Amino acid sequence: MVLIMSSSCKKWLDTQPRDGITRQGFWKTKEDIQAAVSGCYASLLAPPPGVGDRSLTENLFTFGEIRADMIDPGPGSLNEEKDIFDVNITQSNSLVRWSAFYRTINFCNTVLDNAPGVRDIDPTLTSEQLNAYLSEVLALRSMMYFYLVKSYRDVPLKLKATTKDTDLENLTVTPASQILAQIVTDLKRAEATAVVTYGNNRLDKGRVTKFTVNALLADVYLWMDNYQGCIEECNKIISSQRYAMQSATSAWYFNVFFTGSSAETIFEFNNATVNNPFYNLLVLPARKRFIASAYVASDVFPPDDVDPDRIFDIRADNFYRNSDFTISKWGTENPSFLNWQVYRITDVLLLKAEALAMTGGGAEALQTIADIRLRRNAITATEQTVDPADADGIVDYILAERGREFAFEGKRWFDLLRVAKRDNYRRLDLLTTVVSQTVSPALQQSAITKFKDINSHYFPIHEAEIFADPQLVQNPFYTK
Repeated sequence: MVLIMSSSCKKWLDTQPRDGITRQGFWKTKEDIQAAVSGCYASLLAPPPGVGDRSLTENLFTFGEIRADMIDPGPGSLNEEKDIFDVNITQSNSLVRWSAFYRTINFCNTVLDNAPGVRDIDPTLTSEQLNAYLSEVLALRSMMYFYLVKSYRDVPLKLKATTKDTDLENLTVTPASQILAQIVTDLKRAEATAVVTYGNNRLDKGRVTKFTVNALLADVYLWMDNYQGCIEECNKIISSQRYAMQSATSAWYFNVFFTGSSAETIFEFNNATVNNPFYNLLVLPARKRFIASAYVASDVFPPDDVDPDRIFDIRADNFYRNSDFTISKWGTENPSFLNWQVYRITDVLLLKAEALAMTGGGAEALQTIADIRLRRNAITATEQTVDPADADGIVDYILAERGREFAFEGKRWFDLLRVAKRDNYRRLDLLTTVVSQTVSPALQQSAITKFKDINSHYFPIHEAEIFADPQLVQNPFYTK
């Protein structure tokens, strides 16, 4: 991949030309497109050489967990991280930088801008091949914007690449509703030309397929409270019969996370022995920045009250160490071969179950929960008896089960926020309960008061971005 290096450009969104792909000497063959698309995937795992910011996967973990109830500060926790735990976020907090997301977006935009022109140069590039590549980057760009909407709400929407100085521009924020509409449009376009299979199991899991698009669209629809749309997208994946839960054996964790490309996985970030960002974050003795919270041991994975040495949820045994609360899910070595799971079939089943619960399908939703619990050897202590007509009760049960199934996968805060904001924040109690569990007693009342302002549920735009782009408008909660 050819990169332009520039030190003169200090603009917003980290879309400097040094992160782009130049036309000169490139974009002449289908192999050039393949290399550029590979670069988009590579950006999901690690920053480019010479770029020292946090990896995307570290951001995915932190953004999705630090404001929820399943992790606590570790012995090496940074002051900026402790501020977020205490609901004391400011626009100067470096953890809220969005550069990793916009870097991948810019790579995707570069492919979308330049790849179609290769058809005029390389006669061996077919329309089918080109459209398949474009569907991949459309889906990846949509995924990045979806994370940004869930984390910041209103953000700049940039659909053209920045590859040279003249491409740099100031943009204001776009309302989340418009970005979500763009995501849906792009995913519909991507679905039409995405491949069903690459003919290789590892590629089918590590590259975007039609079913990756369906899973992402189902997730987006549920965030938008489009329950029927969510159910329809989930059904496309389920009816394909390409994915299945594995049995409750000790090999489950190894097959899904370490070996990867499992029968359960729809899309994962295939790890090619890169530096493990989670080693310092979660594992390094005396320096790890996050540990599992006490809530995980008491409510998420409690011990069996009859025989805790023999009867336990298979997820509890692999996700964290109860002896010292070390989160071991993403490996205890560096580098690591573990694969970051974006969507598995259990995610799709539980997304559908939540949509069913909200549309009168409570009995089917409860059966889905029971099926997953059976496959994971969930213990009776975490089983709930819920009326099939009690939508809120079923959704709460789903949230609890998603907490077990996707512990430490960067989903918890987004799950809680999705449900809490529904019906004009009818379930705000889900977020204030988190505060009562995670914030130190002296700061709890202040934190609860902050959470009553819905703008506080989203990150601020970092002050460096505001300074670089005067058209950006800060989240109003952070201008008080």
